[in-house]
Amino acid sequence: MISYGKQSIDQSDIDAVIDVLNSDWMTQGPAVETFEDDLNQYFGSKYCCAVSNGTAALHLTGLSLGWGPGDVIITTPITFLATANSIVYSGAKPDFVDIDPVTYTIDPNQVEEKVKFYHSKGKKVKAIIGVDFAGHPCDWKALRQIADMHELQLINDNCHALGASYYKDKKYAVKYADAVIQSFHPVKHITTGEGGAVLTNTAQVDEKVRLLRTHGMTKNNDQLKKNDGPWYYETHTLGYNYRITDFQCALGTSQLKKLVQFVQARQQIANHYDKAFSNIDSLIFPAYHDSVTHAYHLYALRIDFEKLGFGKTDLFNKMKEFGIILQVHYIPVHLQPFYKEKYGFKNGDFPLSEKFYNQEISLPIYPGLKEDDVKKVIRALLEEVKS
Repeated sequence: MISYGKQSIDQSDIDAVIDVLNSDWMTQGPAVETFEDDLNQYFGSKYCCAVSNGTAALHLTGLSLGWGPGDVIITTPITFLATANSIVYSGAKPDFVDIDPVTYTIDPNQVEEKVKFYHSKGKKVKAIIGVDFAGHPCDWKALRQIADMHELQLINDNCHALGASYYKDKKYAVKYADAVIQSFHPVKHITTGEGGAVLTNTAQVDEKVRLLRTHGMTKNNDQLKKNDGPWYYETHTLGYNYRITDFQCALGTSQLKKLVQFVQARQQIANHYDKAFSNIDSLIFPAYHDSVTHAYHLYALRIDFEKLGFGKTDLFNKMKEFGIILQVHYIPVHLQPFYKEKYGFKNGDFPLSEKFYNQEISLPIYPGLKEDDVKKVIRALLEEVKS
């Protein structure tokens, strides 16, 4: 079966993990620091804290930025649940704005309108989380301008966009955002199995994330109430066990060396899809702004099912018969029962996101996908939409 996403592991990755398994360190060792240093160098950040997964990275970011009850955090409905859930974890209130109809990322104009709406009600928005959906960077210049004007925190959920560029700059994320979130799940550009990271140029954010990553424990003598000896530690704030292992980080360091070729492979596959679907009226392939280089974590194809006369479920079942597994990214978060019941969101609140969900399918795209398999996906899809 051809899946929509899959990790790409070679012998150098395996060897890197085995080296750590044969070493004295399994966790909290030198491979973690090496991976963090490598991520800093690649993304141009001053600080990086690797954690157990991308959700943990989001959670700790919100806590490190002081989110709590009474705060409003704005994000996009077209994202994985973790983006919004992290807001709820902190006790803050999530709210959404609709997507840009071309890039499928958060619409800055609607962000500004929402911020002004809250101000008119005597409430202050605390932060914006932009999501570089599918590998297309948000309009970060506009978002940064809004954040500065209204004194908001700005977070980049960059989990889809490793290797993307914004105005020809691959190190754009930490230039515009106060904190940047990464995920290293197997379907992402690089993997540590499960894993994530928080990147920032702000020392205080990094210090808080590191403290919370390991149960809130500190051995810093300047912070201790007393000191019984070299074994002694204290907890002054509630923390979590969000650590990542050394063998995961060894895999991450090995994978990061191949990121450029991984992104190029994804771009080549996307180019094949673009050419194949360019003259089909019922298909809308991903567009991108001329300021970006798309990293194609996803190939988010929109299909006008009303024009075709059959549904998304029908297409999923037909493609599965050909040995091809599609996916959908994402069910808009505001339509989830939890968010409807707790916060009062309803169908029709964000019509562009809802239309996108009704039309979107994610086609297989990953570096190990063979050219023959790409052609198979194209043939199978065209056979359905042209029949």
